[in-house]
This record gives sequence, structure tokens and C-alpha cells, in this order.
Amino acid sequence: MSKLFDMDSPIMRFLNRMADMIILNILLIICCIPIITVGAAFTAMHYVLLKIVRDEEGYLVRGFFKSFVQNFRQATLIWLIMLLIIAIYVGDWLIFGFSGVAFPRVLVVGVMAIGIVIVMVSMYVFPLLARFDNTIRKTINNATLLAFANLPKTILMAVFYALPFVIGYFSAYSFIFIVMFGFSVPAYGAAWLYSSIFKKFEPEAEPLTSDMDFSINVERGEEETNGKAE
Repeated sequence: MSKLFDMDSPIMRFLNRMADMIILNILLIICCIPIITVGAAFTAMHYVLLKIVRDEEGYLVRGFFKSFVQNFRQATLIWLIMLLIIAIYVGDWLIFGFSGVAFPRVLVVGVMAIGIVIVMVSMYVFPLLARFDNTIRKTINNATLLAFANLPKTILMAVFYALPFVIGYFSAYSFIFIVMFGFSVPAYGAAWLYSSIFKKFEPEAEPLTSDMDFSINVERGEEETNGKAE
């Protein structure tokens, strides 16, 4: 019976992982409160999650804030671009719904398609930023290419991220779930998927720092650029 509660037992590993997810979820929510820091917070979360998935985890809180600081500028600029696009997109739908004008169906479908593309690309942007060094433009370009090149995984990632909203729609107690696991657990599932994708653009071996930080420099012609994969 005592072996069930050994630190290396499946039960204890599961409980420890759930504790990590709770801590990471709370860190994310707190760091998203200023709104402008949302991009940096999501980048930091994916930085930690990729380490966890690859069994390269160090100090969770320290790793989170290290990535938060290191990627703050690029993550914030990307987030502001995304925020502007989201605002325009929401504005379009408000016009469609409340203007009283009968817009052509092709226009409505086109706007809907753009929204789907935005969601697909956004699921890769911050993980790419957390893992690779690249310019903002190339990070967004690479996120777009990966989203379409790995469409089955992209769809599955979208399902993971949609689950909290589905639970929230059907459950009155969803707020507790969202605070504890609503962002970190879906992102954890997504990390299992994009980890194998990223490995295609990483060198076979790379030195690790004391807290097992990533540092790579990739040159692969037109397909990749220095540092972070395109």
C-alpha cells in the first residue's frame, strides 16, 4: 500500500503533474491580468510545458518568469497585432449582426474563413516564440505554414483548447475548473502534439544551461532561419 504513495509511483506522478498544471494555470491568469502581457504569459506557459512534455523540466516558476522576461518584447508586439486583428474581426461580426444590411453570403463565409485561419495560426505563434529565435514576421509566417502543413494535429489542438468553453457552457461550476486547469491542461495536450513537429527543425544535440534552457542556431536554407525555426 505504501508503494502507491512513493514519489515515483504512477499516482504520485499524476498528482505532481496536476499540481504543476494548477500552478502554471494560476501563474498564467495572474500574468494576463494587465491584458498587454497576455502574449508574454502564454509564451512563458508554452516554454514550461514543452520542457515538461520532453522530461526536461527544471524549476517551474523560475522557468516561467525567465521566459516571460526574455520574450516579453516580441510576445507583446505579436499580441498587440493579434489584438488589433481580433478587434477588427469582432467589429465585422457586429456589423453583420446589427447593421440590418443583407451582406453577400460569400463575404460572410470569407470573414468566417479568416477567423478560422487566425485561430489556427495563434495556436502555433507563442509555442514557436517560446522555442525558437526568429523575427516577428517569420514567426507568424512559420506559424501559418505549420498550421496548414500539420492540419490533423492543428484540428486536434483546437479541440483541446475548445474543451474549457464547452465545459463552461454545460457546467455551472466551470469557473473553478478554468481557474485550476482551463488553460494549462489544454495547452499541455497541445504541447504533446507540436513537440514532435518542432523536433524536425531542431539540431540532434544541443547544450543545456543549468535550468535546462534551450539555445539553438539553425541554418537550413530557405526552409529555416537562424535561431528559431521558420
